[in-house]
Amino acid sequence: MARPARDGVQLITYADRLGGTMPSLKEVLDGPLAGVFEGVHILPFFTPFDGADAGFDPADHTKVDPRLGSWEDVRRIAEDYTVMADMIVNHVSADSPEFRDVVARGAESDHMGLFLTMSDVYPDGADEAELIGIYRPRPGLPFTPITLGSTRRLIWTTFTPQQIDINVDAPEGKAYLDKVLRTLADGGVTMIRLDAAGYAVKRAGTSSFMTPYTYAFIDELTAKARALGMSVLVEIHAHYERQIAIAEKVDLVYDFALPPLLLHALYTGDGDALRHWLKVRPTNSVTVLDTHDGIGVIDVGADQMGDHTPGLLRPDQVHDLVEGIHEHSHDESRKASGWAASNVDVYQVNCTYYDALGEDDSAYLVARAVQLFTPGIPQVYYVGLFAGEDDMELLARSGVGRDINRHYYTRDEIERRLTRPVVAALLELITFRNGHPAFDGECTVSGSGSELVMAWTNGDATATLWVDLAARSAKIAATGGPEAPTLT
Repeated sequence: MARPARDGVQLITYADRLGGTMPSLKEVLDGPLAGVFEGVHILPFFTPFDGADAGFDPADHTKVDPRLGSWEDVRRIAEDYTVMADMIVNHVSADSPEFRDVVARGAESDHMGLFLTMSDVYPDGADEAELIGIYRPRPGLPFTPITLGSTRRLIWTTFTPQQIDINVDAPEGKAYLDKVLRTLADGGVTMIRLDAAGYAVKRAGTSSFMTPYTYAFIDELTAKARALGMSVLVEIHAHYERQIAIAEKVDLVYDFALPPLLLHALYTGDGDALRHWLKVRPTNSVTVLDTHDGIGVIDVGADQMGDHTPGLLRPDQVHDLVEGIHEHSHDESRKASGWAASNVDVYQVNCTYYDALGEDDSAYLVARAVQLFTPGIPQVYYVGLFAGEDDMELLARSGVGRDINRHYYTRDEIERRLTRPVVAALLELITFRNGHPAFDGECTVSGSGSELVMAWTNGDATATLWVDLAARSAKIAATGGPEAPTLT
């Protein structure tokens, strides 16, 4: 597996949860985390950053929420780090000025063309088969009845009634997305994450998810982003074969299969599924173990569309995986997942990755080592960086399942966390991954049973990871570069 030269390890974080603001985030990156990360994915910082979906429902996608800072603050971070930001292509907030105007004035509004109605896609109506064929990995249809002016309409709302879908085919929709792209580029952003891009294009007679029309839309948007000096990461949760196909058509995709496969392997000691995936997965991937979302199981299960092609794990293995997360987290994840809390994605398990491994430092470092040895751009979520535990207090206050893994860290708390041996060892791993020349070469994967071996070679430089999944232990050896870290 050849790995093209690219940026090193990146941090994923909200601007307000590592100190509170954009300037505070810069202080943390330059201070206690100096020399650790080469890039940072700053989760939605637009106005408002604390809406119904934690910023993924912007009322104004072109403005930094003034409570966090300004575009100048973003540009200051971009002077020293690769900055990734989210481009929310599918929807805007129901509280956006444009949609409020449409609600007030209906068809008389100048913004009516920006938003998608059911009749825009089905002008002659739709029968039961057509509607059932719309892909939506959650119950119900993607429509909300809303009165626009004096007329009751079915508005397309893929995710929640607070997130109003954009008509990306209309001139108003195209102009809106072009404006957001230019704003991000002007703000110093050089990587964009297309949020929920798979749902953006709706067409009658299709599933309206990752169709040829979607690919064409992503291609057009990617070309525009590249012209502005930005690369594009596409966020898609789908069957692994779809991910492989999607990766051939875009700059970057997430490796969402890696986190559940690693948990399965460490729970069972069986590395077959993990090794298979590591040998066939696309290398133009961003690797993660945890993000602001839950741990996805749809990415390793049977295809939710078409003929339900088998996944990387059998249904019974997926079931055991989910139950394993609940067991290792002492049922905390069960209280935050599915219908137990306000979740927009019932196919994800909400839990910190550290708690999903039972707060076992050895198993956690093994998992991080595998992530950092996997080809692609590694991203480490801020809670995972500090080996964070489930935040049951925040979950109780908000009632939002994902908040179990969205802790607010004060500067003092950050300093204390950095003294923990497991965190210090993880920082050493990240620094090794960033600095060793072997990771600019090629990777091979081998082993059998509970053994996993990942070996990087670049001329005389080598880095090899040996893992015993059953024992939850690993060791690293390296030549031609920095000394290999010890996983303790």
